[in-house]
Amino acid sequence: MKINYSINNKTYTADLSKPLDISIPLQAGNKEKTVNPNCYYAEEPTFETIRFEDTFVGSVAEGGVCNYQRVSLTPHGNGTHTECYGHLNNQEKENVTINQCLKTFWFVARLVSLEPTKITKEDLKNEEFSQLNEIAEIDDEVILKKHLEKKLNELEKADIENATSIPYEALIIRTLPNSDDKKTRQYSGQNPPYLEPSIGEFLAHKNINHLLLDLPSVDREWDKGKLSVHKGFWKILNNKNNENDKNDFSQVRKNATITELIFADNKIKDGIYLLNIQIPSLEIDAVPSKPVLYEIL
Repeated sequence: MKINYSINNKTYTADLSKPLDISIPLQAGNKEKTVNPNCYYAEEPTFETIRFEDTFVGSVAEGGVCNYQRVSLTPHGNGTHTECYGHLNNQEKENVTINQCLKTFWFVARLVSLEPTKITKEDLKNEEFSQLNEIAEIDDEVILKKHLEKKLNELEKADIENATSIPYEALIIRTLPNSDDKKTRQYSGQNPPYLEPSIGEFLAHKNINHLLLDLPSVDREWDKGKLSVHKGFWKILNNKNNENDKNDFSQVRKNATITELIFADNKIKDGIYLLNIQIPSLEIDAVPSKPVLYEIL
């Protein structure tokens, strides 16, 4: 099936029969081998057969009439997930959920590939990296704002020159090198690559409403609780006047989302795509998700 859609009075086409799934399939935990990515020391997901004494078993393999299972997982730690600003909100004051924040599901997205930079001792002395220097250590691998900005500027300039420019509100970052082991990588305690703290605010200024990447977090695994990329992207300000609630949500971008732990196969080339973000309707800050790309024809 093909669809036509209009952006700025120009018509484009996408073939919905040719999806490019950039989510990571989630399996039940396996003690004998690693089958899922994992971060922040999350327990493995479980798919448990439901039983009612001797009257019912939810497993056809065990003689039941149908399969009936209980699923247990941790969205932030067990694979591809999409989160809203409720991730940093005081939920006792206001229950902010991804189901409330993500109200449209189709976007134009740009996919870019970038290699993290290994931070040196000299970098930590550089005033250019003032925010980064507060959290980084030597040999950290970081996607730098200047590299991302340079790449986006070059691509956008080329789009204009080639008359192929399409406004996009979603950005997908694929880190290099890109290998299949990202689908099962164990990130906990490994200080994986992350984004320079200033990138969140930079993307908010560019009106990027949906950020997707193949890392467990946009921020450093341990960043002293700063969460600078999350806050900058959602426009969550530091509330210096209230010790009980340090976040100021007066300017928050309520409909902006972050999707982490994607996997964009190498066969998917950098470029502009139609993006569909699929989520279950759960009233929680983050849920397992299925982002799918379609080539723009």
